[in-house]
Amino acid sequence: MDWRSLPPLSSLRAFAAYAETGNLTAAADALGVSHPAISQHIRALEAHFGTALMIRGGRSMTLTPEGEMLARAAQEGFGLMIQAAQALTGYDQDRPLHITATPSFAAAWLMPRLAEFRDLHPDVGIMINPTPHIVTLEPGGVDVAIRHGTGGWAGLDEEMLIASPLVLVGAPSLARKLIGKPYTEFANVPWLEEIGRTEAQNWLEARGANLTRQGPVLRVPGNLLLDGARDGQGLAVTVRCFVEADLAADRLMLLDQADLEGAGYYVVTRPGAMRAPLKAFVKWIKRAAAEAHGEPSS
Repeated sequence: MDWRSLPPLSSLRAFAAYAETGNLTAAADALGVSHPAISQHIRALEAHFGTALMIRGGRSMTLTPEGEMLARAAQEGFGLMIQAAQALTGYDQDRPLHITATPSFAAAWLMPRLAEFRDLHPDVGIMINPTPHIVTLEPGGVDVAIRHGTGGWAGLDEEMLIASPLVLVGAPSLARKLIGKPYTEFANVPWLEEIGRTEAQNWLEARGANLTRQGPVLRVPGNLLLDGARDGQGLAVTVRCFVEADLAADRLMLLDQADLEGAGYYVVTRPGAMRAPLKAFVKWIKRAAAEAHGEPSS
């Protein structure tokens, strides 16, 4: 590593603070320095790199492409340093553990098991955000995400919890009518889909059919999706691990399965040091998943 190529850390810190706040005064307040000091640090960086980092026009200033590149790197680097410093000093240990997961995972898998973690760690406060949307993991915000996919979330650490593909299921009364039929026939029957998700539409489109032109769709919260499927209210695309017991008991029938390499639920965190409550939760959920489903193969 060529340490001599780096500009003064104080100048990088001032620039990162400006990039974060978008305002010289706010950046100065955040660092406890004067307004002119921030400007001086930014000009020192421009002199060091021999290029403009900001476009100055009257009262407004915007970052140049070079400035944006440096800002991203500086903010990421300082974010990791702040995270490590907080972990080392015990700062933020009492903040509730903030978990985000899909409503289906939160209702069907996490909540039935969470009492065990709370018994083991009664001093850890917990906040769960059940949402079908991908939530950004930021220092001081969401600590950990449980995401379904094939991995590859840029800039984050991930580890598979449960290897489990997406499947298409339906109650026997509905599913038996479709065995051996082309997917164009599937589009004519009722479907269930989680609010905010498009699995049903994506599933049909990938197989040459189009849900929007034909069969009715009932959109429900994720925790109600399988209840509706068991009642025969429609076909549903879900994760196989949620319906193994239903398939074994003939409450649901398997119509199709998407065998994608690496498909499953992952525990996703920011890189760097973890605060103690997060470290305890990750250790616990990995063990709970292994006990329930076995060690994932990927």
